[in-house]
Amino acid sequence: MNGSGSGVGGEDTAEVLWEPSAALREGCALTRFAMAARPAGAPSGFEYTALWRWSVGDLDAFWDSVWRFFDVRGTRPPGPVVTPGTMPDVAWFPGATLNYAEQALRHADRDRPAIVHLSEVRPLDSVSWSELGSQVAAAAAGLRALGVQPGDRVAAYLPNIPEAVVGLLACASVGAVWSSCSPDFGGPSVADRFRQIEPVLLLATDGHRYAGRDHDRRQVVVELARQLPSVRRVVWIPYLGAADQLPHGAGHMLWDELLREPAPLRFEPVPFGHPLWILYSSGTTGLPKPIVQSHGGIALEHLKALGLHHDLGPEDRFFWFTTTGWMMWNFLVSGLLLGATIVLYDGSPAHPDAGALWQLAETAGVTLFGTSAGQLTASQKAGLAPGERFDLSRLRSVGSTGSPLPAAGFRWVYQAVKRDLWLASVSGGTDVCTGFVLGAPWLPVRAGVIQCRALGARVEAYGPDGRPVSDAVGELVVTAPMPSMPIGFWNDPERRRYRASYFEMFPGVWRHGDWVRIRPDGGVVIYGRSDSTINRLGVRMGSSEIYRAVEALPEVTDSLVVDVERPNGPEFMPLFVVLAPGRALDPELEARIAGQIRTTVSPRHVPDRIIAVPEIPKTLNGKKLEVPVKRILQGLDPGAILNPGSVANVAALAPFVALAHELQGPVEPGPAG
Repeated sequence: MNGSGSGVGGEDTAEVLWEPSAALREGCALTRFAMAARPAGAPSGFEYTALWRWSVGDLDAFWDSVWRFFDVRGTRPPGPVVTPGTMPDVAWFPGATLNYAEQALRHADRDRPAIVHLSEVRPLDSVSWSELGSQVAAAAAGLRALGVQPGDRVAAYLPNIPEAVVGLLACASVGAVWSSCSPDFGGPSVADRFRQIEPVLLLATDGHRYAGRDHDRRQVVVELARQLPSVRRVVWIPYLGAADQLPHGAGHMLWDELLREPAPLRFEPVPFGHPLWILYSSGTTGLPKPIVQSHGGIALEHLKALGLHHDLGPEDRFFWFTTTGWMMWNFLVSGLLLGATIVLYDGSPAHPDAGALWQLAETAGVTLFGTSAGQLTASQKAGLAPGERFDLSRLRSVGSTGSPLPAAGFRWVYQAVKRDLWLASVSGGTDVCTGFVLGAPWLPVRAGVIQCRALGARVEAYGPDGRPVSDAVGELVVTAPMPSMPIGFWNDPERRRYRASYFEMFPGVWRHGDWVRIRPDGGVVIYGRSDSTINRLGVRMGSSEIYRAVEALPEVTDSLVVDVERPNGPEFMPLFVVLAPGRALDPELEARIAGQIRTTVSPRHVPDRIIAVPEIPKTLNGKKLEVPVKRILQGLDPGAILNPGSVANVAALAPFVALAHELQGPVEPGPAG
């Protein structure tokens, strides 16, 4: 597809849904930053494109200005901000030392909560800044008493509760490396992740509650500890039951025991590039990649992304619907860097009903409400009108990520949630734990369009020849380094896996794997993953364009499309749909679906076959398994191309395996991922 087409959801016409007020433009942190950075070369005025060009054209001046504007605590010798070289062989702030936890706990205000939290187990409550500081200090002292040293890994199998935040900050204080998985991850999936990093300590809960149902995880944790010989101690957090129901004795202790001794806050000064935490790729093929990010890189990137792009500050209450197994949890915790109150929720977004998260927004006084595009679409499909049902007077901004939000989703937010609202659709990745394309308080919101490329992120669209394309769909690439890019993968000393993952297609250029179009006005449209592109008769189409069209129909609640190249036959493009309760895939509905694609996407991209399935297979983080489904339909063995532990609903693969048999007989063994 070229960029001059009509697009889906009207993103070429892209009506303006919201304009920032003069008060917001003049009073936001982005304006104060631009003024403070003028001596370093930042342009004057509210021209975002000019500011972006300066930020990516003079990385030293921009990131030095970020450090100074947010008054980062640390030491810096004279010298360059980033060393010269070709990605990934560059270093940031050589010789500098700092500590992420010190940045997070510097804003303590005894009269304000640092954390507001709610779960299906615990009622709404808060942790003050002083309480958070005391708990982190005690936990850090407990870690040191157990022999945890800088560089040691601490693994956590915890729900989204305050203890997880305390654990992360305590690890960072010590200089240890944090890594977490949510207890809705199955045991083998967690073991696949943690075995690679050899943690010395495991923080774990006895279980969690989701949609009113308790899930006991005690035996999972015991088995997990058995599979991790590096673990010297399991620290248990009673969540579902009493402490006396947990394992005791050698190798086990309770959370309260870890925090037994009060202690002063003490932060280990570590190099800018010292490992802070380890995140994981989705792991749909082979073992998940353990992605290592640094204290300095994350602190500066999140100060920029949250402080300048989301205008987050001490008066805000910042919520994002996430679990501890998704990078958005780490992003949420970084709200503390700006002195904001972070709002945690553990449980189902649809319990006791589909308005659960919007109810939390009211009761917790949320000002920045973040969630996934899928969750916003689910609210829309459920017929919710949150603005009528709940008091959202404090809500000023909604954030959306995880997948492209269609134009209809943008419109629903303004129609059903709040008209005077800043909707910041963003897109990035676990790989950098931030967004490449973000919102900005100087810019209007247009239906179906992300507002801008992030400051300091030289994002471009590349054609197949490795050259930039203008106002056309291309590979999303980053042509200059960002500080939160991984310092590497764990146990990849020569960085071979790291280079192969991002720099193989375009040497020296980060290729992320998304289709993107950068509009002439600077807005950005994401078209889905580039490795699951629909290519019909030479016309390329991102899968998300088809999803936007199909899922706009009230009869369709979810969908998945793949384009299957077959060596002994023509290409085959099936569309799988999950139907609303009580609906059947009759000829009339098939015709409506095909017509919707024909008129709003392209006649070339009408599927060869439409198939109803009970559910769409997804990763643990809710991403559709497009590439694995495509490979299954090409005849490869699911066991060889897919890690079952990374799949949220393995049973959902059955119809696809059956279709593969129908298409070409028994599946053939595929190469291990």
